[in-house]
Amino acid sequence: MAAGLILLLGNIPYILSIRRGDTRPNRVTWGIWTTIGFILVGSYYAIGATNTLWLPIAQVISQLIITCYAFKYSKGRWQRLDRICLAGAGLSLLLWWRSGSPLVALAMNIAMDILGAIPTIKKIYYEPDSEDLLFWVMAFSASVLNLLAIESFTLSFLLFPLYLFMLNITVLILLTRPRWSQLWG
Repeated sequence: MAAGLILLLGNIPYILSIRRGDTRPNRVTWGIWTTIGFILVGSYYAIGATNTLWLPIAQVISQLIITCYAFKYSKGRWQRLDRICLAGAGLSLLLWWRSGSPLVALAMNIAMDILGAIPTIKKIYYEPDSEDLLFWVMAFSASVLNLLAIESFTLSFLLFPLYLFMLNITVLILLTRPRWSQLWG
């Protein structure tokens, strides 16, 4: 529950940063994340997750809010990479639908989530100031707490929390890279 609360509270500085124009969320990333967030909550619940379900629930609420802001405040056109990631996410959704398995659904949702993350990771790599560091620190903290809440150390229960941890640590490394290069460079 704490992980979900931390993530929801992280929305406050993120949304304020978007409104100020400091953060420019990628529409494709947040659109994909919102769509699959709803599916992920269902598949994760079907697998039997309980303690670690709070973060995905908070995450889909956050994603929906940020997606609305992304479409209102983001600028720029859709890039080729955006279209490729969106098509890949659609293909993953189709593969999940055909399988009917909650574990396959979870794996496909994570694959779609990764495809959704690629445009934002690329953006952060080239424009680290285009994202709010505090939001991502809170998202990382929530993912660490979610790892600690794992009720059973099976692939079904480990897959999503480990993925979120890896995604958030990757984003944090990319966001703080300019600071580290100033210290060591």
